[in-house]
Amino acid sequence: MVSTVVPDWIQKAVGEGEVKAELTAARVAEEKALARSGFSMTSPAFKHGGELDPSFTACEDDAVAPPLEWTAPPPGSQELVLVVEDIERGDVHWLVWGLKAQKGALFEGEVPPRTGKNAKGNSEWLLPDPPLGVQHRYAFQLFALDLPLTLMPGAKHEDLIKTMANHVTAVAILTARFEGHEVEEWDAEDEFDI
Repeated sequence: MVSTVVPDWIQKAVGEGEVKAELTAARVAEEKALARSGFSMTSPAFKHGGELDPSFTACEDDAVAPPLEWTAPPPGSQELVLVVEDIERGDVHWLVWGLKAQKGALFEGEVPPRTGKNAKGNSEWLLPDPPLGVQHRYAFQLFALDLPLTLMPGAKHEDLIKTMANHVTAVAILTARFEGHEVEEWDAEDEFDI
């Protein structure tokens, strides 16, 4: 767990509960960038602060990333970047860039144009998998930038942050939560009364 002083505007954007990790938004954006020009992000799969369906977590074998939708960024934006982090631990769950600076979406399970390394060193959606009975929250942070990124796929979080510094025109934050629980094994005998 990362211990840090969290700006008030980040705490308010995240909502309920203490923010325990330094989120990317606190490192690369200022309060005036939050929801600038009405820039926002939603998901048809969960509301802000709502629970992630197990189909987006380590609880299911065929789990995928959740769908996300966003409004148009402010004029002059050149590219959008998505960073998903565990609010409790600071672990990076997804780094995505190369998204067009316009109203758009990532569909459920869609493979984005360019991805970077998550906390496990893979370039994919890191399935939330908190300990049994422990709830973690996840910050989906969408950044509008005033320049296109030249990072190669597979870049690390720190490389992305260095490239984004001083170029964020707007940020939208959406949060979700998930509590770790046992994965139920499917039993054919129970299903079919064998």
